Amino acid sequence: MEIKQAIITAAGKDQRTLPLQTLVDRTGETKSALRIIIEEALQAGAEEICVVVHPCDQGAFRAAAGEHVSRLQFVEQTAPLGYGHAVWCAKDFVGGKPFLLLVGDHLYVSRADKRCAQQLAETARAESCSVSAVQATHERLLPFYGAIGGKLAAGAKGLYEIEDVLEKPTPTEAEQKLDVPGLRAGHYLCFFGMHALSPLVMDLLAEDVRNAGGRGRVQLTPALARLAARERYLALEVQGRRYDIGAKYGLLTAQLALALDGHDRDEVLGNLVELLALRNK
Repeated sequence: MEIKQAIITAAGKDQRTLPLQTLVDRTGETKSALRIIIEEALQAGAEEICVVVHPCDQGAFRAAAGEHVSRLQFVEQTAPLGYGHAVWCAKDFVGGKPFLLLVGDHLYVSRADKRCAQQLAETARAESCSVSAVQATHERLLPFYGAIGGKLAAGAKGLYEIEDVLEKPTPTEAEQKLDVPGLRAGHYLCFFGMHALSPLVMDLLAEDVRNAGGRGRVQLTPALARLAARERYLALEVQGRRYDIGAKYGLLTAQLALALDGHDRDEVLGNLVELLALRNK
């Protein structure tokens, strides 16, 4: 499953300005969050990128993309009908091919030589199926994420056969339906904010959009649950961390993570030690 296309969703009411925020990347260069996410997709092998935006936001996103703007196409989500609907809006861009899906309000810091999206895309190609990135997450955070249940794939570390998918489950639901052998007690495999998906997902979303008839919200998770019943679908425990820049102190935490993984690590650590010393006087 060779992936050459990527979708970045950034149309949500509470999400649309987040990719326009600026941070200092690992290299010490000031960039928009959007540009950092685009570079994540490009490193994974994407050659064309579609950004799903709120109407009238194209100009701001073109400016935030910087040198990568020529690689972008834009699709507008004209009504706030859910995350799954936002993904479905890019159906013509996908054109029946597999695609990488990233959210516009998360940044990623890899603990390996390869970036998180590259790890995901290479796994999808090697396994010839859809793969969602996941991260072991404490049950107190379940209200913020979709989560999966399944079993460890034979002969593979950190790779799971998905058997069930739930959107923002309660701890009781997770305990009953999403148990994954080998995880610490109270932890579940929650979505990481990136997926490598087969074209079938767009067909499943199209069914949901038709059934909703413009009157209800269409989410991605129910389509992924049906995907698991229709074809092989895996979850990869990516070597890295996700940072939700829309959360309280999320942008600050993401900036610190990028800085501590970058060229200016020693300078940043020195400044943090100085701040802590002054705080404790």
